[in-house]
Amino acid sequence: MQQGEHLAAIDLGSNSFHMVVARQVHGEIQLLDGLSEKVQLGAGLDKDNRLDEDTLARALECLGRFAQRIAGIPRGSVRVVGTNTLRQARNAREFIDRAEAVLGHDIEIVAGREEARLIYLGVAHTLADDAGQRLVVDIGGGSTELIIGERFEPSETESLHMGCVSFARRFFADGTVTEKAFDRAVTAARQEVLSIHANYRRIGWQQSVGASGTIKAISQVCVDHGWCDSGITLEGLKKARKRVIKAGSFDKLDLKGLRDDRKPIFPSGLAILYGIFEQLGIEQMEVSSGALREGLLYDLLGRFSHEDVRERSIQSLMQRHHVEPSQAQRVAETASSLFSQVAGDWQLDNEEMADTLRWGALLHELGLAVSHSQFHKHGAYLITNSDLPGFSRQEQEAVAVLVRGHRRKIPVSALEELPADEREPLLRLCLVLRIAARLHHARCDEATPAMKLKAEGNTLALAFPEGWLDEHPLTLADLEQEQEYFQAAGCELKLS
Repeated sequence: MQQGEHLAAIDLGSNSFHMVVARQVHGEIQLLDGLSEKVQLGAGLDKDNRLDEDTLARALECLGRFAQRIAGIPRGSVRVVGTNTLRQARNAREFIDRAEAVLGHDIEIVAGREEARLIYLGVAHTLADDAGQRLVVDIGGGSTELIIGERFEPSETESLHMGCVSFARRFFADGTVTEKAFDRAVTAARQEVLSIHANYRRIGWQQSVGASGTIKAISQVCVDHGWCDSGITLEGLKKARKRVIKAGSFDKLDLKGLRDDRKPIFPSGLAILYGIFEQLGIEQMEVSSGALREGLLYDLLGRFSHEDVRERSIQSLMQRHHVEPSQAQRVAETASSLFSQVAGDWQLDNEEMADTLRWGALLHELGLAVSHSQFHKHGAYLITNSDLPGFSRQEQEAVAVLVRGHRRKIPVSALEELPADEREPLLRLCLVLRIAARLHHARCDEATPAMKLKAEGNTLALAFPEGWLDEHPLTLADLEQEQEYFQAAGCELKLS
């Protein structure tokens, strides 16, 4: 990325959609513009966890306005992520397809712990001081993230199933606020935190920091009323609790610094934070200006600077499951070399496809840690269900499909479950990976010959130097067996 180039991040939250536009200046992020709209995506989930059409329309209208602001910023310099509601929604794929058409950029759905990591990154980059271990809390519309870390590295990341929108529907559905309902919400929040309480208290922290809209709104109310000098204190929360219960309903909330559009979710957000304070023994909390969006920008900047956290995640997974690095590297290098010869023919000559293939190659033997029998399936399961910092759900799914499909039958049914625009590219990456794995069946350091690979649709023609296959009959047998697997999946492998 060149000095001064623009980049953007969009957070499709359960309560609001947010966008920031920035530029890179000497390795730092300089924010230029920000937009925020209260879409309340989480409130649009019906009893079957499907987003209703009115909510979808509202969301797409918002994204249409965002699209105007980021027009001209190239693909790859914009990151768009969906969080808790899109993790839950059964029709999330339908929304994503429509939203990507409006925005002109890909949308990722991030897992809860990945959301937590990005939030911590955004907070860490906006705090000037180095106060040792810090606890970061972010209350969203559908989930609440709690992270412990030091400087720019989180050590504990958790995403709990509670948010200001979901708790508002659960405890204050009719718009009234009673002491009993508020205390039930606090208890529910404490129960959620209980699962991490012992571990977090054992690790400890020197500083607690809150992030995002709900905590900012609570801080603003506490400061404007003089209940806190800055940030949030437990005493300030107690006074806010008393005023909210006294008001008795959203409509009658009259608090300094509280916007009208925040009133329906203020009591639930307050109850969650109150429960966190009580359960973790917090007395005082600072408030950060940075959160998920800023974290997305810095994570994106790291990818441009070859500090991609996804690479660390791959290496960590390999080490954890004792993948043989020399074999993984052999297959990865050969797969990348073969792919470079056909990427243009397939119109897949982009860094994203090359990275996906390389990650699949590095992890293709991951499942051996479970069992040699069906190890390609075990590997796919481990990738799908592991927390991989830096990866979206879609990225993990793509790598898992390659690992699942690198040997035995080509998993046509698994590919058909993917979004339509991903099926053919991933099938083709799978074909290349299969050939690379076959060529290194012997697991030795003998260099591969100067092969030529050509592609025409799903037909691959692989040419070896004259006489090489005759001198390597086991490799020829492997590739002839591969021809049968190709044919069964409607593909073709030609050898010469």
